[in-house]
Amino acid sequence: MSDIDLSDIDLHIHSTASDGTLSPEEILCLAQKLHLAAIAITDHDTLKGVQDIHSVMTAAPVQFLSGIEISAAAPPSLQISGSLHILGYGIRLDDPALNSSLEALQHARENRNPLIIHRLNDLGLDISIEDVIRISGDSQIGRPHIARVMVQKGLATSINEAFDRYLGFQKPAYVEKFRLTCEKAIEVISGAGGLPVLAHPFLLKMSDNEKLEILITALKEMGLEGIEAYYPEHSPEYTAYCSMLARKHHLIVTGGTDFHGDAKPGIQMGCGRGNFRVPYAIYERLVERYHQIR
Repeated sequence: MSDIDLSDIDLHIHSTASDGTLSPEEILCLAQKLHLAAIAITDHDTLKGVQDIHSVMTAAPVQFLSGIEISAAAPPSLQISGSLHILGYGIRLDDPALNSSLEALQHARENRNPLIIHRLNDLGLDISIEDVIRISGDSQIGRPHIARVMVQKGLATSINEAFDRYLGFQKPAYVEKFRLTCEKAIEVISGAGGLPVLAHPFLLKMSDNEKLEILITALKEMGLEGIEAYYPEHSPEYTAYCSMLARKHHLIVTGGTDFHGDAKPGIQMGCGRGNFRVPYAIYERLVERYHQIR
């Protein structure tokens, strides 16, 4: 792992509250060990990780930003084959509308998991929902937990293979999930006092940059406040392009590793694959925008 600058940050981290393998407290300890200046836990469709970390955050030297990552349905006019996620920063944890929306997403996730297991069984794979519950502990169960069981039982050689062969989009065991509309995701984040940000645009797998700008324009009209330009999968050229779009549309730029612990063993907190960093100035600008509009 490369050395991390004392002013580096990571604003895209997942804990055991969703599909990460480190608890919120372990994430905080690792961030301190790595000398990160600021972090955000952005679990999928749940605030539990953020709530847990607040209880141990008081004496920590790491600055912390509450966060969320919400799966959203793309505008019908745009054909998007990848994952469209909206990050939210600085949200109020007790906001009724946000929590109601998250509960709906969590229930949909709970209903989806048995359907995935059933499809795997139909493919001849010996796996049960009880197997997945045992490995997930108190976490919100999702496909990464199913993939971990598959690896443990020798049904796949790695989590990546489990997704590539069975669990990924349009694969044999894939089950479509309920998503909020982009407009609703942005609305509930903004309503909870947060800043909505488009996550990892590269993973949208859009055919050209012009279509990305069309999406950004549409999301900006809905209330989007930023773009996650710094991301391990983004080339320097793509990061520069996203940053240019942010300037053009008066949006902030954010960044993070999308750290999941052992669920994504190639991605390390703060430095991605070892050659990635997000400077502290990104955090400062985000906080400045937050105070300007909130």
